[in-house]
Amino acid sequence: MEPLPVSRQNVEQAAATIAGRLHRTPTLSCRTLGPEMFLKAELLQRTGSFKPRGVLTKLASLTEEERGRGVISASAGNHAAALAFGAALEGLTSLVVMYQGASDVKRAAAEGYGAEVDLEATGPADVFERLAELEQETGRVLVHPFDDPLVVAGQGTVGLEILEDVPDVETIVVPCGGGGLSAGIASGRRLANTPR
Repeated sequence: MEPLPVSRQNVEQAAATIAGRLHRTPTLSCRTLGPEMFLKAELLQRTGSFKPRGVLTKLASLTEEERGRGVISASAGNHAAALAFGAALEGLTSLVVMYQGASDVKRAAAEGYGAEVDLEATGPADVFERLAELEQETGRVLVHPFDDPLVVAGQGTVGLEILEDVPDVETIVVPCGGGGLSAGIASGRRLANTPR
């Protein structure tokens, strides 16, 4: 059987990489949902979502030559803000492809953290095509919002914190957009109760 691209060890390495650079968000009990139900409060994370976890993990892997080229990605909002935040923290330039009609608040957040925002894409279907064009033109390093093992490992640190806070957790319900968070949490949860 071929090994999965992201292991529990990768998630633990990501946790060490980002330690002290982001908030350790709380896992709060929620009796409204039922007994022994909890919510992981990632809205309290820097930039308001889990996304900086994956971004900072990826940025830490860049060579000096790659850092000098700057970074690029596509996002409707949360990854855009996280990339801009992470790039500013690392002293890198960032370019984010958003689409016309994307949230003004999300665009303003990305710009507020220092990103250059490209709005040439007319809608969500065009974003990745525009991203490919600009990646080729600019030579910037792609920090994919979900389809990158390092980004997935970084997102998986959410799962490690859940396991620390609720060690006997049986089910973790994860919202799914691109799948990076759910893949990361699954990778961190996998083998959680076996020796590493």
